[in-house]
Amino acid sequence: MYLPLILFGLPILSILFLAFNSKGQNMEKNDLLIALSLSILNLFHTFLIILMYDPNFSNFQFQLLDIIIGGIDSLSIWLILLVNLIIPIVILDSWKTINENRKKYIILVLLVQFWSIAVFFVLDLILFYISFEAILIPMYLLIGFYGSRNKKIEEAQNKFFIYTLVGSLFLLIAILIIWTQTGTTDYQLLLTTPFNNTFQIFLFIAFFIAFAIKTPMWPFHIWLPVAHGESSTGTSVILAAILLKLGSYGFLRYSLALFPYACHTLKSFVFILAIISIIFSCISAFSLLDLKSIIAYSSIAHMNVGVIGIFSNDLNGLSGAYVYSISHGLASSGLFLLAGYLYERYHTKTLMYYRGLALFMPLFITILFFFSLSNISFPLTLGFIAEFMILLSTIEISPFITMSTVLVTILLPFYFIWTFQRISFGSISNYLPKLYQDMNIKEFNLLLPLFILIIYFGIMPNKLLDMTKISLFNLLY
Repeated sequence: MYLPLILFGLPILSILFLAFNSKGQNMEKNDLLIALSLSILNLFHTFLIILMYDPNFSNFQFQLLDIIIGGIDSLSIWLILLVNLIIPIVILDSWKTINENRKKYIILVLLVQFWSIAVFFVLDLILFYISFEAILIPMYLLIGFYGSRNKKIEEAQNKFFIYTLVGSLFLLIAILIIWTQTGTTDYQLLLTTPFNNTFQIFLFIAFFIAFAIKTPMWPFHIWLPVAHGESSTGTSVILAAILLKLGSYGFLRYSLALFPYACHTLKSFVFILAIISIIFSCISAFSLLDLKSIIAYSSIAHMNVGVIGIFSNDLNGLSGAYVYSISHGLASSGLFLLAGYLYERYHTKTLMYYRGLALFMPLFITILFFFSLSNISFPLTLGFIAEFMILLSTIEISPFITMSTVLVTILLPFYFIWTFQRISFGSISNYLPKLYQDMNIKEFNLLLPLFILIIYFGIMPNKLLDMTKISLFNLLY
């Protein structure tokens, strides 16, 4: 009972400490160490929960029914771990990248952590909606107050706010209708409540719009590249590793579980949108010169491959989609951190200004090469296992879907490796100042946990797959 309370209590304790500390807007080093220590403590506490979790027990564990309707299963436990892994990295990164109002920045990051854990923990539709929507506020402020270019920050803020708010309104309407029809919003009770087929389709569409915007899928994807392009490094890491997972989690937890008939009826429509999203994002990336926007469009492609796996109604597809979301969170976080390191040195994200970095930044280029391979799902990385399982699941559905999904294994490596080659090799660019500074040990250490997990789970994916098997099998219809 007390383990989930600690999950929520440590971020709240950090927020209260920072909020009532009267040392001004910026943080002292001791303040940072306390906030960082509590976030790392929460990370190790999450590992403790994983060790205590019984993968052979299909029901929710660590429930807090007397306090809040919530619990943890294998669908939520690894996403909670991902959240609690990313937050300490973002806090550490902020010490050198955020120069003004650092205290407010850390408080906003901790708020994202709190509400993200709540999204993955609560088992009530109203509580889920509150948590799902509450993340919008700190993310809006993080994009607006800590972006890199003032002239486009307002556009990024507005697109992010409008798209996510409109999607959440559809979700709210659907939840209220469910409550009026059934008299409850308890997720576990709703699992045993049959819905009329027509009613399912209506509710599915409302839920789908909200989750498709967060994923994001075409044509709801416009907000993501702009938000990434104008955000600080830490905010981009949070967007990629945490916020995009809310959509895939919503599909798995709510759409598949509550509306199986609608999922079966409309899955062809979902596949079409996902395939369009994959092709569109890969082709669009060819014309981009902003490094962070290129990474953002690769995220769209990855997440939509995961959507195909989610709606495949196949255990391989579901397992691959879930593992793919974890893989993407690790790989994209590393890429955005590396893009941030370049921006801190040269104050530009424009690809055409970079060339020949391998001549004086060999460690940086080596690490960039590894995360690029992870991003294109190279063998021995976690993404390869996930992508292979998704492709296996699509063969039984339609060869066309398989061929369309395979495009991501062709187009994505093509433009991503070209981007890597463009940055790394050739003569040193004349547009860059002669600042021959390779990655330092602090920057390397931020990437090390991501590096270790990608390789570890890439070699031993059963650590993930075996634990999630029962929960995912229960989603098959």
